Amino acid sequence: MAFKSRDKSTLDPGIHATYEFTSVCINTAIYLPWLVSKCLGNGVVFKRAVVEHVADAAPLHAVGTAHLVVNCTGLMARDLGGVEDKTVIPARGQVVVVRNHPGIMTTVSNSTSAKTDEMVYIMCRPSGGGTILGGCYQVGNWNASPDPDLAETIKKGCVALCPALTQGKGMEALSVIRHGVGFRPLRPQGVRLGTEHVRGIPVVHNYGHGGWGYQSSYGCAAAVASFVEKEVSITAKL
Repeated sequence: MAFKSRDKSTLDPGIHATYEFTSVCINTAIYLPWLVSKCLGNGVVFKRAVVEHVADAAPLHAVGTAHLVVNCTGLMARDLGGVEDKTVIPARGQVVVVRNHPGIMTTVSNSTSAKTDEMVYIMCRPSGGGTILGGCYQVGNWNASPDPDLAETIKKGCVALCPALTQGKGMEALSVIRHGVGFRPLRPQGVRLGTEHVRGIPVVHNYGHGGWGYQSSYGCAAAVASFVEKEVSITAKL
């Protein structure tokens, strides 16, 4: 289905615009392990370690010392030695995960509330991933605990936007699985994609994607690959 705008005469009061388009909805609890399995199938070796400096990642290579490091540390780029990008800040998100209703198809809805840092969105994950009700975009907020008042606002807004969530029975009929809080790694001046040399080691940076990391992942990965290939080419010539 092509991207199109809905007829404004059909919208409920308070809704200024509605758009329809076909997209992808990812159940991240399934998608991320699938990515790991693809990496393992291609010979990638995973290691867990605590490093205080980005260059300290190089000796963790499975065979010897790596000639290059790719930095995808997200919000932790603030404190990682050799990077310490204090412009990276959290954009706090809070959601309520409820059980899928059989009558709700996979959809994404979005509406902005009177508060500039609050929004209403509904994402029905496939394969039993539950329905995500949101949310907020609170820049600079480090609170990792769910806000009960905001949770009620989220439920109320989502049911008002989509009464079919509870078959018209109101937000009290929602079957809540859990409450969640996450920090989007926001870099106000934009994503950092590029190469620099730290302690003599080429470091390719890829962080600061805010709330659209999944959407941009393949494009940014292609850009990182091009930086890596360029660096490898330079090293080979030397």
